[in-house]
Amino acid sequence: MIIAANLKTNLTRKQTSEYLTALENLIDANKTTQEVLVFPASSSLNAHEGKVIVGAQNAYAAANGAFTGEIGADHLAEFGITTILIGHSERRHVLGESQEVLVKKYNFYKNLGFKIVYCVGEPLSLREAGEKAMMDYIDAQYEGIDLTYKNLIIAYEPVWAIGTGLTPTLEDIEDLHAKLKQKCSAPLLYGGSVKVANAKEVLALPSVDGVLVGGAALIVKDFNAMINFAQEVSK
Repeated sequence: MIIAANLKTNLTRKQTSEYLTALENLIDANKTTQEVLVFPASSSLNAHEGKVIVGAQNAYAAANGAFTGEIGADHLAEFGITTILIGHSERRHVLGESQEVLVKKYNFYKNLGFKIVYCVGEPLSLREAGEKAMMDYIDAQYEGIDLTYKNLIIAYEPVWAIGTGLTPTLEDIEDLHAKLKQKCSAPLLYGGSVKVANAKEVLALPSVDGVLVGGAALIVKDFNAMINFAQEVSK
């Protein structure tokens, strides 16, 4: 299974280094065999060796250039980073990235061979509008995305559940994941207020291949507990 931590705008470079060291020690002690990804803030990126794969939360679709406030592929290459998160709901809904922008970013990093965690999901208004409206909205987020790309991971995140403590029922998660599995054979993660209290049940669902964890991953022991849950249910 794939267990991913999106650290968002949290943890300094020093704190991130300490976090990764502690996490590596726990993984070694527990002999974990799951795939573990961690996405630090851009200013906290650094070279890392170990079982944890470090990725970027965002980067511009260019190696470098006149793109104030952005980082490019050259910056990631300096630290040996070849994994990236694209399409997270906060990039879409808070920072206004359009599907066109995301497709351009996806294609750029696909052409570099990056492992891409591509996020899709719906706001509460679309969920309440009915299944057709919700699925049409999610389907539009797949437009222009090469779903046959071998290094693709899809993460489904109900926007209304992120950081709210609310989650769909296990039945709802399984039902939607099963539908999304029909669209693409890539591993499919669930994200949306995943925490220690619900992670094991979510990970045990047949159509869930892992989780993308936000705030609940900031405490190393909590995130490691979720990794251990994945180890248990994958046996």
